[in-house]
Amino acid sequence: MHTFRQAVETHDAATIEATLADDVVFTSPVAFKPYPGKAITAAILRGVLRVFEDFRYVREIIDADGRDAALVFEATVDGKRVNGCDFVHLNEQGKVDELTVMVRPLSAATALAEAMGAQFEQIQREATEQVQRETAGA
Repeated sequence: MHTFRQAVETHDAATIEATLADDVVFTSPVAFKPYPGKAITAAILRGVLRVFEDFRYVREIIDADGRDAALVFEATVDGKRVNGCDFVHLNEQGKVDELTVMVRPLSAATALAEAMGAQFEQIQREATEQVQRETAGA
């Protein structure tokens, strides 16, 4: 859990991606359905790193076995203060296999949706390119 948290806090996209399981499922606070897979999740998280300003975790709640955590954060998006929580689950290999994000207030969620919408073409391109590289290397 600490590797994921530290990578997010330091904007280390490569380490964030390395913490993700191949079958990770990302549930966005602003999208209707979850995004399955490492390539799209990593691309989305890179997009988030581009749109969040002043991001910091302010609280960490971890269960006794260390596989489930709630990481409470604060950030700014387009001038709107965001309060949120990353709910993270680690698989038996210690990789993130579930990541659910919730944000508030509504005005901040709306700003986040708009900012991520502007990133989505790049996110899709990055994910597609990654899948193509992995397929070519297999």
